Amino acid sequence: MDYLILLLGLGVLIVGGEFLVKGAIGCSTAFKISPLVIGMTVVSFGTSAPELLVSIQSALDGNPGIAIGNVVGSNIANIALVLGITVLIFPIFVERQTKIIDYPMMLGATVLFYAFSLDNLIAWWEGAILFATLITFTVYLITSSRKKTKKAVAEELDGNIEEAMKTPFWKSGVFLLIGLVGLFFGSGWFVDGAVGIAETVLADNPDKDSIIGVTVVAFGTSAPELVASTVAAFRKQSDISIGNLIGSNIFNVFAVIGITSMVKPIEVSDSVLGFDMYWMLGISALLFFIIWLGKRVGRMKGAILLLTYASYVTVILLKINGVI
Repeated sequence: MDYLILLLGLGVLIVGGEFLVKGAIGCSTAFKISPLVIGMTVVSFGTSAPELLVSIQSALDGNPGIAIGNVVGSNIANIALVLGITVLIFPIFVERQTKIIDYPMMLGATVLFYAFSLDNLIAWWEGAILFATLITFTVYLITSSRKKTKKAVAEELDGNIEEAMKTPFWKSGVFLLIGLVGLFFGSGWFVDGAVGIAETVLADNPDKDSIIGVTVVAFGTSAPELVASTVAAFRKQSDISIGNLIGSNIFNVFAVIGITSMVKPIEVSDSVLGFDMYWMLGISALLFFIIWLGKRVGRMKGAILLLTYASYVTVILLKINGVI
């Protein structure tokens, strides 16, 4: 039964990813916004929405600290795991805007997140700063992209922008909605099936819960980003692919941590501050070299990212088993 649920979840994820990318392309045309910005906003916010809902519910239940592990783990996986797998399958090219605007914002969000955590508490006013920064950045992205894209389309079509509307907006919106719903339920079924299988395989291991948490669950919660980015890369929409991942990391910090800490201040443990945070900062810094060295992010860079993630998981497992 677990295998059936796993396959069902994987199938729904793939179909959802296809609809999501189709809808995103249509919306970018309808709103005269670049695919990169759609990836940075609509797609990334949609794929990160489950993390936001889980974190807010945890805060209301009196466990706001869950948001920290949720965000740190997700941000590490998005870059080292998801981007690594994506470019191993389909190498992607990185736009100049990603290098000089989007990546620096992601790095700035990561550093600010770390700075706010140094006193072991993210207060409500710090959360308000994070969330306000997200709103400001999103408005800037959309208005800037509309100006540039409008001009480009107008020059190409002699001002007849309507000709660029290949798909009706309502249809693109439906595709987008179907994609987001598919990714949400598909990832849930995928995780349930994978956890069930892992529990059977690791039945005699006393640390099975921790092992499953840092491997199967971590991979499963990143499945929406992985499928969306892979499908986008396959359809030659690399802007959406990398925009989704960088945008997800920005959204995780500014929205998930920001909103959750406004609901209830978040305590940051010394273990997270002295271990996971450093990995998140290090992988975010590594991304600078990944996107700036060479004209594209190819398979060699993907292998480096995956090895980094494997090292992170290995160290966690060694810590769990008391080896280090």
